[in-house]
Amino acid sequence: MKFIDNIDKDEYEEFVSHHKTKSHFMQSYYFGEVMKYKNYTPHYVGMKDGNKLVATALMLKKALPGGFCYYYSPRGYVMDFNNFKLLEEFTDNIKVYAKKNNALYVKIDPDIKRHTLDIDGNIVDGEKNYKLMDELKKLGYKHQGFGTDFIYEEPRFTFRLNLDDEWDNIYSRMHATTRKILNRKNQYDLDTYIGTEKDIPDFYITMEETAQREGIACNPIKYYQEFYKILHDQGMSDLYVVKVDIKHLKDIYQNKIKDIEANIKIEEERKHTGKVNDLKNELAKAQKEYDAIKDMKNEKRVLSSIITVKYNDKVWTIHGGNTTDLRELNSNYWLYYTIIKDAHDQGYKVIDFFGTSGNPNPPKDNPVYGIHNFKKRLGGEYTEFIGEYDLIINPFMYFVYKVIVPIRRKIVHKMLIKKAAKK
Repeated sequence: MKFIDNIDKDEYEEFVSHHKTKSHFMQSYYFGEVMKYKNYTPHYVGMKDGNKLVATALMLKKALPGGFCYYYSPRGYVMDFNNFKLLEEFTDNIKVYAKKNNALYVKIDPDIKRHTLDIDGNIVDGEKNYKLMDELKKLGYKHQGFGTDFIYEEPRFTFRLNLDDEWDNIYSRMHATTRKILNRKNQYDLDTYIGTEKDIPDFYITMEETAQREGIACNPIKYYQEFYKILHDQGMSDLYVVKVDIKHLKDIYQNKIKDIEANIKIEEERKHTGKVNDLKNELAKAQKEYDAIKDMKNEKRVLSSIITVKYNDKVWTIHGGNTTDLRELNSNYWLYYTIIKDAHDQGYKVIDFFGTSGNPNPPKDNPVYGIHNFKKRLGGEYTEFIGEYDLIINPFMYFVYKVIVPIRRKIVHKMLIKKAAKK
C-alpha cells in the first residue's frame, strides 16, 4: 500500500462522503476549509491499495513556537478501524509524515462508541470497542482520559436519534414532557423557518446568551459566518431560526387572560371549587408572563436558532442556542421538532445533537442541567465516544508543551496577580 500526502479534492471527498461507517462532516474537505478561520492549515492524506483509497484523514496543522506544530484529525480517521493491520500501517505512515513536518504529536478522537449505554448511563448489551482501545494504545496512542465535562476538542458524550423508522414511532419515543409541549401545537404563533446569511446576526444573539448562561465557549461571529457560508454552498448546512412577533404575542396573552377570567366566572357559578382554583393559578401564570412582555418593543424578536450540518446519512445540530428571555414559549422544542422532522422527511438516518454532559443525571445547579435534560427528552441514544488519543512524535517536546508550559503559565499568572495586588 502507498501513503498519499496530498489527495485530490474530488477523490478525497468522494471517499469520505460515501464511507459506510466512518463518514463524518468533520473529516470532509470543506470542514478543512472552515478550520482555516481558526488558524489551522488543512492537510488531506490517506492510504491507497493499488489505485483505491482505503483510509483518509483530514489533518489540521496548528503552528507552535520554535518551528514546531501538532496535527488534529477531528473525528478521524476515515477507515475500517477493525482492520488492525491497516490501522497499524496507516499509523506508521502518519508518524513518518508528522515527524517530517516537525510535529510534536497527532491528536485523534474517532467517531466510535466506547460501549452501549442506556438513557441513565448504565452499560448494556450492544456495541463495545474495548479491543480497539487496547490496540490504539499498543500502536502508541496515549489516551487522554474519560472526562465527563466539555474539556476536549469535541464532546465525548452526545445524544443520537435514530431516524430510520416511521415518524409516529420516533415521536412516541420522545419523553412525555416533550410530547405534551408539542401536542399543544404552536399556541404562540412562533415563526420557525430556514434562514440565510442575513440571519447570522440574530443567530449570534442566541449563541452569546447561551454561552454566557451555561458557561460554554462562543467564537467570534466571523467564524460562524464562514462556517455557514462554506458548508451551505456545498448543500451541507442550514440555518434554522425561531422568532416571535411581540405585538401579536401581547394580543395572544390578553385574549388568553380574558378567556381564563370568563371560565372562572362560569366555574364559580357552577361552584366547582377545584376547577376555580386551577383556573386562578393559570390566570396568575398568564398575567405574570404578560407583565414580563407588556413593556417590550413591538418587533419580531429571535428566540432560538441552530446551524445544522448534513453529510452522508446524518444530520448534526452544531452551533446554536436560545435567548434568556421568553423561554416559557418553548421555542427550542419547536426548533428541534422542525429540524428532526425535516431530517426524517429528507431521508437522513441519524441526527446527532452534538454534545452533552458525561453525567447522565446532572444536578439542577449544574449549568448544563437544562440542555442535557432537553436533549435527553428527544428520545435519542445516550452515546459515549472512546475519547481523545495523542500519537506522540517528539516525546521530550510533547512533555514540555503539555506539562512544563502549562505549569509555567500558572506560575507567571499567580506572580502577576500578586504584583497587581501590591500596587
